[in-house]
Amino acid sequence: MTHDVAALAVELTDMAAADHRTAVHANSDDPAEQLAWRRLTARHGDRLGEIMAEYGWPTAELVGEEAARAAWLVAQHADRQLDIQRRALQLMQQAVSAGAAGPRELAFLHDRTRVNEGREQIYGTQIAGVKDGAPVPWPCEEPERVDELRAAVGIEPFDEYVARFS
Repeated sequence: MTHDVAALAVELTDMAAADHRTAVHANSDDPAEQLAWRRLTARHGDRLGEIMAEYGWPTAELVGEEAARAAWLVAQHADRQLDIQRRALQLMQQAVSAGAAGPRELAFLHDRTRVNEGREQIYGTQIAGVKDGAPVPWPCEEPERVDELRAAVGIEPFDEYVARFS
């Protein structure tokens, strides 16, 4: 089992590295590059589904900090696999409740899943696009409470966050 977990940690960090290398293609003008990105994230999403079925949520305690963050990244980018995203969200919520995962990453996954379901986000972490040089978030459920909700999970205020995108 120890060997399996070590191999799993390596596999997850390799997936995140591949994700980082190719994420630039997500919104490429070249359909072939976009397709390659979708293929990669779909393959990673499928694999995360298998991992969750076998191990539950890959927490830092199980696979280490870096691999746990990698699992979150894979879930975050499984945009066309809502079943995988929802399952990851559910397992990650349980892990956060148990103190085994961080509420900040959970908030990002929560927003991402809601946007993919066609619902308003909660924490304002997902950006729909840029208008007149300024990032525009997907609609939020309670826009007047966004900064308060963000602070509760350790995310910087919205204005500071979007300043990084401009």
